[in-house]
Amino acid sequence: MSALLSVEGLTVDLAVPAGTLHAVRDVSFEVARGETLCVVGESGCGKSMTALALMGLLPRNARRRARRLVFDGVDLAAASPARTNALRGAKLSMIFQEPMTALNPAYTIGNQLCEVYRRHKGGSRAAARERAAFLLGKVGIAAAGERLGQYPHQLSGGLRQRVMIAMALMCGPSLIVADEPTTALDVTIQAQILKLLKDLQAEFGMALVLITHDLGVVARIADRVAVMYAGEVVERGTAAQVFAAPRHPYTAGLIDCIPVPGRTKPGERLGAIPGTVPALVGTIEGCAFRQRCAFAQPACASAPPVHADAGHEWACVRGAA
Repeated sequence: MSALLSVEGLTVDLAVPAGTLHAVRDVSFEVARGETLCVVGESGCGKSMTALALMGLLPRNARRRARRLVFDGVDLAAASPARTNALRGAKLSMIFQEPMTALNPAYTIGNQLCEVYRRHKGGSRAAARERAAFLLGKVGIAAAGERLGQYPHQLSGGLRQRVMIAMALMCGPSLIVADEPTTALDVTIQAQILKLLKDLQAEFGMALVLITHDLGVVARIADRVAVMYAGEVVERGTAAQVFAAPRHPYTAGLIDCIPVPGRTKPGERLGAIPGTVPALVGTIEGCAFRQRCAFAQPACASAPPVHADAGHEWACVRGAA
């Protein structure tokens, strides 16, 4: 079966005063129907820019290139703006990181949900409101009919995020791209939102690309994982492969930062990765992680080889353990 989304060699460059910012560098991955792919990494690693590139929502100073960028048989790299607009919101939806800025404060929740449905599906306003109320109920919002008349500022952060999920579901998409949908929420609400996404995915048969920096989230929801660093994917594989046997030092460092219930003692020092993500302006040579890596060696100054083992891939001079 062919992949629902196939990305090969995705590159995003932005013109900035200091030169060219290489925000996304030769990123490749696939997403099957009904699958959850988690894209993980520190802030500034290019995760959100990858999501915006998939949706065709990049800033004006950005340039997107790809050897292959195909969604459900449509070449997104070659698609016209009209074709992209027809897909976006209908078959390809996005849940943004901060719903308070993604939702329009001047319009009611009902108006914003109905606009999506009528733009892509047509039909009457009554049918659109019925669909909106149904989905608000599905995402766990009580008194859905009354909520349709409220404005975003009248809802809590958790409810606004649920509205964003309902909006993404309005047209029954095949794929949802969720850009850190739980970042601004407290831990209890985060767990509720993650369970909700997983349940809705199973019910509606959607694929999900979840952008996050939280490996705890990844462990609970991912089928496969792509680890990004400095704009490129440094490791990818199934969630079991990546968590049980991380091959790239960066991935291992991220996992070491997570406290393990039953093993991490109270007050015990957690792992840490020294330094920061490098600036991606100008020419980038060799392994971008080498300045922070405990295993760095002279060979790291050249482009690292890509190793593969049963579908588990990583870019590092160090081979299999």
